[in-house]
Amino acid sequence: MSTPFGLDLGNNNSVLAVARNRGIDIIVNEVSNRSTPSVVGFGPKNRYLGETGKNKQTSNIKNTVENFKRIIGLDYDHKDFEVESKFFSANLVKLDDGKIGAKVRLAGEQKTFSATQLTAMFIDKVKQTVIDETKSNITDVCIAVPVWYTEEQRYAIADAARIAGLNPVRIVNDVTAAAVSYGVFKTDLPEGEEKPRIVAFVDIGHSNYTCSIMAFKKGELKVLGTAYDKHFGGRDFDRAITEHFADEFKTKYKIDIRENPKAYNRILTAAEKLKKVLSANTAAPFSVESVMNDVDVSSQLSREELEELVKPLLERVTEPVTKALKQAGITAEEVDYVEIIGGTTRIPTLKKSISEAFGKPLSTTLNQDEAISKGAAFICAIHSPTLRVRPFKFEDIHPYSVSYSWDKQVEDEDHLEVFPANSSFPSTKMITLHRTGDFTMSAKYTNKEEVPEGVSEEIASWDITGVNVPEGQDSVPVKLKLRCDPSGLHTIEEAYTLEDIVVKEEVPLPEDAPEDAEPEYKEVTKTVKKDNLSIVAHTFALDDKTLNTLIETENEMTAQDKLVAETEDRKNALEEYIYTLRGKLDEEYADFASDAEKTKLKDMLTKAEDWLYDEGFDSIKAKYIAKYEELASLGNIIRGRYLAKEEEKKQALRAKQEASQMAELAAKLAEQRKAEAASKEKKDADGDVELD
Repeated sequence: MSTPFGLDLGNNNSVLAVARNRGIDIIVNEVSNRSTPSVVGFGPKNRYLGETGKNKQTSNIKNTVENFKRIIGLDYDHKDFEVESKFFSANLVKLDDGKIGAKVRLAGEQKTFSATQLTAMFIDKVKQTVIDETKSNITDVCIAVPVWYTEEQRYAIADAARIAGLNPVRIVNDVTAAAVSYGVFKTDLPEGEEKPRIVAFVDIGHSNYTCSIMAFKKGELKVLGTAYDKHFGGRDFDRAITEHFADEFKTKYKIDIRENPKAYNRILTAAEKLKKVLSANTAAPFSVESVMNDVDVSSQLSREELEELVKPLLERVTEPVTKALKQAGITAEEVDYVEIIGGTTRIPTLKKSISEAFGKPLSTTLNQDEAISKGAAFICAIHSPTLRVRPFKFEDIHPYSVSYSWDKQVEDEDHLEVFPANSSFPSTKMITLHRTGDFTMSAKYTNKEEVPEGVSEEIASWDITGVNVPEGQDSVPVKLKLRCDPSGLHTIEEAYTLEDIVVKEEVPLPEDAPEDAEPEYKEVTKTVKKDNLSIVAHTFALDDKTLNTLIETENEMTAQDKLVAETEDRKNALEEYIYTLRGKLDEEYADFASDAEKTKLKDMLTKAEDWLYDEGFDSIKAKYIAKYEELASLGNIIRGRYLAKEEEKKQALRAKQEASQMAELAAKLAEQRKAEAASKEKKDADGDVELD
């Protein structure tokens, strides 16, 4: 049985949650952190994923990729890439399909990986983290993504999950996942005919800002409106601070950190920490040692100075709020609560701006960092066939209008808007067309101005074949089942031809008809299903051949990562054994080895140590194991003697303790018998009667 897994795929950090033991638990990583850096790095032998990648980032700046969430499914020539490129230290390139990839060095070779592959590497890493912590099978996942993700980006995330060996049961909007977390665990929501509770959720994370208006009743949630600013997040605050100090240090220390990626990254990392300190303090010092050219830098920043630096950002806070309220068709006064989530909402001046935009105080009912992942885990549990969860119904809304079009044959019309913007999904629509033969249908965004600039209008197409027109007819009616699935992906689930048949239906008899009256029938024409049609989809999803190739590549890299980790473990075990055994030979093992054995073993240890730091410094797992076993063949004999003697001592001590306890017990029993005899003697004496 698979444990339901919810992944909040963050731009800076990701949070993992699972549904188990009748609750939702956050999964800690290998260093016991409740979030994992969304980082993929590449080294001389293996990949550095998550915490390891973050730790090695400064020294491995050109081979470390962050922000892959921002470029997945994005064209290299898209205008958003101009904004995103400044946040990358790795070399980004244009792939053959026009998408974005990273050119890095792995195991001494130059390799290029697509954004989908980079995302898959990270998902594979966190999947293993969940497996290690839960000791259970993990196959299903619900992944939370930004509401503004297009069809292509959602398909790319689903493909990344499949490359990582997971089944993406749902791609959910991140704020919707947080709202599910709110609705499931709130016990005071209105019921029945009561007025729904209106809650605004403001999520400002590392790279984007979303405002969603939700209506809650017990056991259900409906999204009323959503708006966003794709380029507003904590990283923009960090960069504003970094750019401020870059200018200051250029004048003060005559160094330009913009010309040195490692130096810039170190200041950026320190700026992020400073931002957090200023959330709790009105001013704070800033210093970084040997940032470049052996120059130590120091300065300070006040909260007021920070607010001035980010003033252009703060001026943009109101717009998503206004748009979301307008889309929901309500005013700020009608909002009951404003819930804030995302790490960046901890900044005091930002909280103040959000509060002013709504004209009411802010709520922090939810854990700002973990609400999305917990909601995603619950949604994954809903899809589980083996788990029972409390009933909870929720509907999201389409951010963009979608129309379907077809070959013009009999109909005057050749397109139809099937899923308007702001309509709920998942949803299904049935349409009937009159066809003269096989045909193609396409889906595209209805209004180009709704979708981000540079995004292709085309979503998918379907070849529908097997249409047979009966002799004597010009066309045949075809019924199509169009669906926007729970992940917001558009499909044609079913297509079939219809035919009219004549059937006899019994006519109801009059009330005064005799009981033995013969039933009467009439002929009626009914339209029924005739033939199922073949549907071949052409979507943004990877084809099976490409997907299988990428799965194989990922598995090979995972196996190499595992081998490198195991080799390093064996190397460390050998090194530890050499030092430990050498020390014990002159201490606790001294009386258990002959002089000849000591001389021989010390010589073996010296040779093994010399080998380890020379030709064995970068050897293979099998050789480390062989060296260890060679030393252990003699070392274990000596250790065995020591342990035997220790066991002998323990047994002797145990026997002595047992003898002492028995003697003590015997003494107590003797004392007890003596006391009992004295007591009896006294009673007998007291019972004597003296006669006259």
